[in-house]
Amino acid sequence: MEERAMNRNVRILLVEDEERLRGTIQEYLRMNGYQTLEASSGAEALRIFASGEAEWPDLVLLDLMLPAVSGFDVLSRIREKSNVPVIILTARCSEEDQLRGFSLGADDYLMKPFLLSVLQARIEALLRRMREPNRRRTYGVLSIDEKAHKIFMNGSLLPLTPREYEVLRYFMRNEQIVLTRDHLLDEIWGIDYSGTDRSVDTIVKQIRLKLGRAAKYIDTIYGIGYRFEVKDYEDD
Repeated sequence: MEERAMNRNVRILLVEDEERLRGTIQEYLRMNGYQTLEASSGAEALRIFASGEAEWPDLVLLDLMLPAVSGFDVLSRIREKSNVPVIILTARCSEEDQLRGFSLGADDYLMKPFLLSVLQARIEALLRRMREPNRRRTYGVLSIDEKAHKIFMNGSLLPLTPREYEVLRYFMRNEQIVLTRDHLLDEIWGIDYSGTDRSVDTIVKQIRLKLGRAAKYIDTIYGIGYRFEVKDYEDD
């Protein structure tokens, strides 16, 4: 009941061109206490994000195979304006599509057909991470404000997608611990994620690009995974 009460303040935008599926998902979300917005095309979804920020949703469920404006294009345009969590819902199951989705800033990827209960679990997992209490920590030139869901470098906000934030935050929480790709997939993407460990590599690559010289904090452990460790790089 408490979770459902919290859901009343959450607005979810469902972008899906298949009317019957859109109606089924929307009804299920409302039964679980969420407010819903709907868009039957990419253009409709982008019009919502073209309005004032007060009208933006708290989470987006995004189909890829949309008429005229594809889901990939919608995701790319959303990321130009917002870090709102995005879960891709699609019948496109190729590894290339999944990697492209994550590289554009998707937070999760759920392949059709899926159980509505699994969709709800994915939504709640993302929202729980957004609601976690404030824990301010500093790691070299990086600092994290978990309540605000933000990471700063030398005091400036890093423009991270929600998935990039989750991965970098997990690295910080597990400083100097070697993390396998499979472990990262289970902890951040979820144990029922059906993609490959290349999804992890794609996100880490994007994070390193944004960290600049501080990318040295993330070591690649050949054949295993990654380790986060603060290093002095000022004199390099």
